Amino acid sequence: MLEILSDRTYRHLFLAQVVALLGTGLATVALGLLAYDLAGDGAAMVLGTVFSIKMVAYVGIAPIAGAVADRVPRRAFLVALDLIRAGAALALPFVTEVWQVYMLIFLLQSASAAFTPTFQATIPDVLPDEARYTRALSLSRLAYDLENIVSPTLAALFLAVISYNALFLGTVVGFAASALLVVSVLLPSPKPSRPRGIYDSTTRGIRIYLATPRLHGLLALNFSAAAAGAMVLVNTVVLVRGSLELPESALAWTMFAFGVGSMAAAFILPRVLDALPVRLVMFAGAVLMVGSLLGLAGAVLSFGLGWPVLLGTWLLVGLGYSAVLTPSGRLLRRSSHPEDRPALFAAQFALSHACWLVTYPLSGWLMTVFGIVIALTGMALLAAIGALVAVKLWPASDSVEVEHTHDNLPLDHPHLLGNRRHSHALVIDDSHPRWGTQF
Repeated sequence: MLEILSDRTYRHLFLAQVVALLGTGLATVALGLLAYDLAGDGAAMVLGTVFSIKMVAYVGIAPIAGAVADRVPRRAFLVALDLIRAGAALALPFVTEVWQVYMLIFLLQSASAAFTPTFQATIPDVLPDEARYTRALSLSRLAYDLENIVSPTLAALFLAVISYNALFLGTVVGFAASALLVVSVLLPSPKPSRPRGIYDSTTRGIRIYLATPRLHGLLALNFSAAAAGAMVLVNTVVLVRGSLELPESALAWTMFAFGVGSMAAAFILPRVLDALPVRLVMFAGAVLMVGSLLGLAGAVLSFGLGWPVLLGTWLLVGLGYSAVLTPSGRLLRRSSHPEDRPALFAAQFALSHACWLVTYPLSGWLMTVFGIVIALTGMALLAAIGALVAVKLWPASDSVEVEHTHDNLPLDHPHLLGNRRHSHALVIDDSHPRWGTQF
């Protein structure tokens, strides 16, 4: 997996991702402490609003950014967004009112909503070979998981000698370093075959996404991952600190177990995907998440909640979670031409975060009102529904012909060859080069 770092362009982009993630992790810790300083016992409400603002920015801004990305040089676009994020982070230590926090967070997260899908869409152009791109996806997943471990550790070390406001400076350094790394390489900037209007550019990614059967399946699997992931991210603190009455360090170890499962999947997925179809691997990950949550619910009913069982369950959920999410870039790459990738990746970014916008509050509500067993069972059932919908929407073989229409797509779409209603074979395991860019 690490051999792809021999490519200088990708190496610089990967390092840019790593330093930006570390900076974001430091800001997350500092933001919690800032909220407590400004709102005291109301800090939870402030943070809840901040996370809601983040999701609204992700869902609303990403498609617009996808429209802009094909009109400007990608390198300049990414560097400008990094500088906007750095500027917002630099202003956070000086805020005195909660509304100022909300405004700066919306600015920062809006820039992230534009940066992330554009960055993700650039990688397959830098690494056109599919096997190398698959390893890049696993390395990216590994970076996210390591950030969840390294950033809190760095924050704890820094807080021993400096105030939390100084952590925001670490965030500024991270975004500035990311900008320098991006500007140090030349990036491809594929252009559309013809000029596009504002409506066409803004909605193109969503329309391509919704016209692609296998991406319907991907969206349903995103919902499965969001349901299981929300159970972990929202309720772990309640399970560890409330139900088990364990110390704060136990919370860190419990989240670490989830990260270890995800990292393990990132390590093994490149070889697994070389041998098995993407569809099979992703469905196996969804089944693992559902089975793990239901197994924990059964264990709680039979024996009560135990920490070792919780650790093992979260490790398995992390394994399944990564198996669902990591290969998604392959599906997006194979479902688009280079000039359409920023728009399609932006659509994936917005739609997947819309799933989280549903599952985050639902998971917390089930736990608060009905308790652990109902919360586990309910989120497992939602994940199962997502997987079943994906089975229905994502055909099982590339020999299956799926009839569909392109009434809402632009005239230069590759399927509009004079017949707006037709059927043809669509890629499922995506191994056949003939259909590599079909929608």
